[in-house]
Amino acid sequence: MQSRRAFLRHIRHWALGAPALLGLVAARPRPGTALPASNMFTVAQLQYRGGQWDPHPRAVAPLLQEVRLRTSVETRDERQVITLRDPALFAHPFLYMAGARGFEPFSDEEREILRRYLLFGGLMLIDDVRGNKNRDFDASVRQEITRLFPDRSLKILPPEHTIFRTFYLIRTIGGVRIVNPYLEGIQVEDRTPLLYCQNGLGAAWERDYLGRWVASCHPGGEAQRLEAFKLGVNCALYALTVNYKQDLIHLPFIRKKLG
Repeated sequence: MQSRRAFLRHIRHWALGAPALLGLVAARPRPGTALPASNMFTVAQLQYRGGQWDPHPRAVAPLLQEVRLRTSVETRDERQVITLRDPALFAHPFLYMAGARGFEPFSDEEREILRRYLLFGGLMLIDDVRGNKNRDFDASVRQEITRLFPDRSLKILPPEHTIFRTFYLIRTIGGVRIVNPYLEGIQVEDRTPLLYCQNGLGAAWERDYLGRWVASCHPGGEAQRLEAFKLGVNCALYALTVNYKQDLIHLPFIRKKLG
């Protein structure tokens, strides 16, 4: 985890020329040590113009709690809301973009910043929280990705992709609705820095202020919600570790689990 932190700390100055940017969080502290909140992992949620950037404001906190409970990653309790022009973007390895409506195109400057963030090690998860196909948000996302990576296109990720085994072995894509039984992504060499899910992950994660689920999951109920959390946890670990699960030392264990 130290190498991951050192990598993003190194590129933050080169990418934006901003020496005041923060260093990447330490994700796995030594046993018995406590980290200040500023050094703990959190999810950065993208605030953008137009559309509905925050349809489920309490969605990320339950995911962070799940990461903290299920893994050895120390997390903050809440998300970090961020814009593409905020230099602190490069302090966060995991960028979450939620939406339910079409949104304004990013500016050329914002697009270049996001491209650098993704090419230099960041992970972006785009979540169509309403679980709708071929609607305004989906159209905006696909148009923006085409502008962002004109020489690449979204592809369906194969079942053996690292994202499906970074922590949990995932065979089913959860969410509030099963619009697509697959996850899409943009591939850059051996990494997939951009993921797109249309099943409404955030809607499945969110609890209200009394701790009750905000939305029910159809058609699979709570098992489907659990799969949404598993995917969120895997995304967090993928952002922190990239492709380490492809190392040969892990393959016998994975093959055994897959049966």
